[in-house]
Amino acid sequence: MSKAELVEKIAEQANLTKADADRALKAFINVVSSSLKNGEDVALVGFGTFTTVDRAERIGRNPITGNEITIAAKKVVKFKPGKTLKDHVCA
Repeated sequence: MSKAELVEKIAEQANLTKADADRALKAFINVVSSSLKNGEDVALVGFGTFTTVDRAERIGRNPITGNEITIAAKKVVKFKPGKTLKDHVCA
């Protein structure tokens, strides 16, 4: 589903204009992004939790040459689905 399709569905279900739904989605994305950047987890009960974790430096392999390379440590975003979401999707 594209962002435009998501905005359209939000507008339909929440009885909003597409412009209002777009602003709401952008605000949600900005709040979640800012919170994660500040080291805060975002937990939406029943939906899931967005967190950041530090991934350690590791050794990888260049798929073209086969040479070993060092992959730098970095921070990554993880999402753990909540029970309600899992039950709804996997039922």
